[in-house]
Amino acid sequence: MPLLVRNDPDEPFDYEPTGAPCSSDVAKRATLTKSAILTAWGRIIRGRKPLLSIEITKECPLQCPGCYAYEPEHLGETPLRQLSDYRGSQLVDGVMALVRRHRPLHISIVGGEPLVRYRELSELLPELERMGIEVQLVTSAVRPIPAEWASLRCLHLVVSVDGLAPEHDLRRAPATYSRILQNMRGHQVIVHCTITRQQVLRPGYLAEFATFWSERPEARKIWFSLFTPQTGNESAERLTNDDRARALAELATFPKRFPKVHLSKQVLDGYRRPPASPAECIFAQTTLCLSADLATRITPCQFGGQPVCTECGCVASAGLAAIGRYKLAGLIPVSKIFSLSRGFGTLLTRQGEHQV
Repeated sequence: MPLLVRNDPDEPFDYEPTGAPCSSDVAKRATLTKSAILTAWGRIIRGRKPLLSIEITKECPLQCPGCYAYEPEHLGETPLRQLSDYRGSQLVDGVMALVRRHRPLHISIVGGEPLVRYRELSELLPELERMGIEVQLVTSAVRPIPAEWASLRCLHLVVSVDGLAPEHDLRRAPATYSRILQNMRGHQVIVHCTITRQQVLRPGYLAEFATFWSERPEARKIWFSLFTPQTGNESAERLTNDDRARALAELATFPKRFPKVHLSKQVLDGYRRPPASPAECIFAQTTLCLSADLATRITPCQFGGQPVCTECGCVASAGLAAIGRYKLAGLIPVSKIFSLSRGFGTLLTRQGEHQV
């Protein structure tokens, strides 16, 4: 049965395209500091969340240790693998209905493994490109990335790589190094590594990783995040406070040594001082996270469950936390203004619901 999502009654159903192609990285950074932030602010005041994250499928051929999506507490009572999901035209129509309803500025497509639904994505991505919506697609590159996606300027491919080949291949088989290197040919990707305790305990490991991927022509950027545990998690991946400090001290030297490593001082500061709770996390408060049935909300953030916020290693959270601490006119933190705007928007939304 097709998935139907009712649009807001006071707005037209059609999502109007921007009429302009997605910009280059340099222009995009300027836009994000001006018009895009103002647009996001306006949507927050109207009770909307400007960012959308979708687990586009529950299926994945990998069984990676520490994958938060398949942890029992990720969605609360129903594990991801037991959730109903969509494929074919139902998935395409369902995602487009969500886009028309929520009108996001940015969409993150995660899973499961998004490339399981590459046929549906080959329909969705050009349409989102036409609308001028930035799309970040996070994949293991377990299968070939369609060649035609390389022409989509709004698409940002992020390939998850769990360390160097020996460790990665054990954790992420069948998405081994040899396979992902073959499957990403012809594309420019962002390589993303989540730092675990095992990596930190081996001196020089992170630098060796950055060296390898800096020399690969397919890698246009390298991102590092830190393993974020769930409450009660005592796995081997979890970083101690000393591990975290040691990793951040080493990462601080990387941008000068490895130009492809994108890790600003502001993001590093966000890692050092993460939000104490989801209520203080701008990323959590501005992102609507939906699971594979396109209806179940993932809370309190994309990790689901009960993440240990004081040990958060999410790169998006860290970046926005640093922005939130900036004081307009040297007086009022941006995070405070966002919080007040969000509260005002929620109040307006509730009043509108009572009037309908």
